[in-house]
Amino acid sequence: MEFVEETRGRFRLPLKVYGRSVLGAPLHYVPCTEACRILVMAGIHGEEPETTFLLSRALRAFASPLKDIAFVLCANPDGMTLGTRGNANGVDLNRNFPTSNWSPELVSSRSVLEAPRDTLLSPGSVAGSEPETQALLNLIQELEPKSILSMHAPIACVDAPVRSELVDALCERFNLPWQADIGYPTPGSLGTWCKERQTAVAPAERLVGAPLECVTLELPRMPLEALFDRFGAAFAELLCNI
Repeated sequence: MEFVEETRGRFRLPLKVYGRSVLGAPLHYVPCTEACRILVMAGIHGEEPETTFLLSRALRAFASPLKDIAFVLCANPDGMTLGTRGNANGVDLNRNFPTSNWSPELVSSRSVLEAPRDTLLSPGSVAGSEPETQALLNLIQELEPKSILSMHAPIACVDAPVRSELVDALCERFNLPWQADIGYPTPGSLGTWCKERQTAVAPAERLVGAPLECVTLELPRMPLEALFDRFGAAFAELLCNI
């Protein structure tokens, strides 16, 4: 797919509001034209702006929505604006999902990948406490995708418990290794919530929902321009063909 100059400066796809952030920013998503098969989301961590940047650049190749793929460009607009990993309440949204292993303990993260875990965030007052989390859960329930592709950075891998067609396509296009596990506990994460949709929770006879694949694309550490130059067209082409 070739990017032409007129597609780079303007985002032409329709946007719908699926909620509001803590500070009142609209939470936007790009709808698909038929039943949703994949939901692609970026920017749940405000300190990972490259995810929103690359997704936006790839989507600017399209003048109309895709048939069965929907997109959330930035799941944490307050954090992106403030330059913080968490939302305006200081909550790590990817530890705020209502999972069986959600923990009230503070969440530690690194300022840079090689640093010790020197930043502490809240997982929320309770699981699902944040408006951004609640809105995303409602959107997933409304769209009923079969898979979620969640974009992060900068660990440089494709993290998913099963090596599916989507995982293989991402590994090939981004030249990244597959990892079945990120290597450390992630209580209250979107990935854990997706896994638990296909398992029984208390009360034992109640199911959370239909099985839902969650694939995490961890972008490599690269300057923004290099990310687009290396992956922009390939990512857009993947979205056309997956």
